[in-house]
Amino acid sequence: MESKPMKLLIIEDDVNECNDFVNSIKDREDIELIGITDSDIEGLKLVKLKHPEGIVLDLELNNSKTGNTDSLGFISSLKKLNLNYEPIVIVTTHINSKRTYDILHKNGVDIILYKNHPNYSSNYVLNKFIALREVAPQKTVQVLKEELENSENKISEYICNELDLIGVTAKMKGRQYIHDAILYLIQNPNSDINVIRYLTKAYKKSGNTITNGIQNAIIHAWRVTPVDDLLEYYTARINHETGIPTPMEFIYYYVDKIKKEL
Repeated sequence: MESKPMKLLIIEDDVNECNDFVNSIKDREDIELIGITDSDIEGLKLVKLKHPEGIVLDLELNNSKTGNTDSLGFISSLKKLNLNYEPIVIVTTHINSKRTYDILHKNGVDIILYKNHPNYSSNYVLNKFIALREVAPQKTVQVLKEELENSENKISEYICNELDLIGVTAKMKGRQYIHDAILYLIQNPNSDINVIRYLTKAYKKSGNTITNGIQNAIIHAWRVTPVDDLLEYYTARINHETGIPTPMEFIYYYVDKIKKEL
């Protein structure tokens, strides 16, 4: 483990995203923010001046006043600096294009994170940096990426299996909300973001819509699943007045259960 915080530079033109990163980093001891800018040109100057170990690079800088509207050229310009080290670069983007991703990977980008993915958050990005930093020297970035993906897939399989056992079927919209809530809480144990707020941002739905979807999936399961199966696979205590768990009771039960199984 590294004893010093990882120095991070953020190149991002969305004010809300910048604020999310700033607030997340405030609560962490493993990352130090050494610069933030909406310009790829200014970003290169900060790299030369402050030598960040990690760089968050937004691919679309449409609101930049002093830089380019896209940051594709940043990577090649970064190489021309001839630094005596290689900063870890994670690109964040709303673009979902294999061709663009291939270009970025060929130019040395370590990881590309799709902003519209349900798991995306500032802490999710920061955790990726720490994972890349801690990788053993003999491992390649590609190996680490595969390990991260395999870990997420493994957790997802556990969640789906548990939900299948009690009749929360895939055809119910609430199941996806439940799945993503459990996955998020397992992957971000120290996050201070309310999980419903996380889901509302990810799905662009109201908190009531998300909560009702989860509650309806739970109600459906308790109506159609045999009592013996519910007693066997859901062992938490349930309020006798309602006869079913609340959304948060349900989600956190499976967060704890799956953590023990991993």
